[in-house]
Amino acid sequence: MFELFQQSTSERLTRPKYHEDFRRTYEGGIRSLKKLERGQNFKERGFASWESFAAGKWDEALSLIEEKREIYTQQFQNAAKLGILERRLRVVEFPVTPYVQWEFFVLRLRVELGDNIRVMDARNISDIEQERPVPEVVVLGDEVIYEVIYDDDGNAAGANRFTDQEVIHETSAGFDVLFDRGEGFGEFFDREIASLTPPSVSY
Repeated sequence: MFELFQQSTSERLTRPKYHEDFRRTYEGGIRSLKKLERGQNFKERGFASWESFAAGKWDEALSLIEEKREIYTQQFQNAAKLGILERRLRVVEFPVTPYVQWEFFVLRLRVELGDNIRVMDARNISDIEQERPVPEVVVLGDEVIYEVIYDDDGNAAGANRFTDQEVIHETSAGFDVLFDRGEGFGEFFDREIASLTPPSVSY
């Protein structure tokens, strides 16, 4: 699974170029968005909730998530208007990292507003990840794959852009297999996230 993706060449895009290319493709007639998230620690500077989380202010961080409600609502309305089916698979390692614990409260709001998110326990794909983790990618229809790139400090730094049709087909099919094997967001959240104590963070 994902063999062609690992062997294929790509075009490196800076973060502004990635956002520009993504927007153009997203609004260009695609019918699906598939997002596979694998990393366990990221930084989301500028997101007020993340900034509070990073400062150790857990209750404040959770309350500030609500500020995203209108933005997320508009995103999902736009996807519906464009006829795009969006699906996201979040791979989670154990023990759950503080970042993932925080992120799941953000994702809970997205699910409430209509996002289609499933969760994969990383232990359940150890057979697939014997040589390397599954890729951190966004697949836009049959048009393009973006492998999201982060710097050593966990900050978003752009993307690698793939357009080979065989690579897109294989990666999209691999996502579908994992998504079908994943667990519903609500069940996972209630069992693994809701009862966790506030995390200790160090940023």
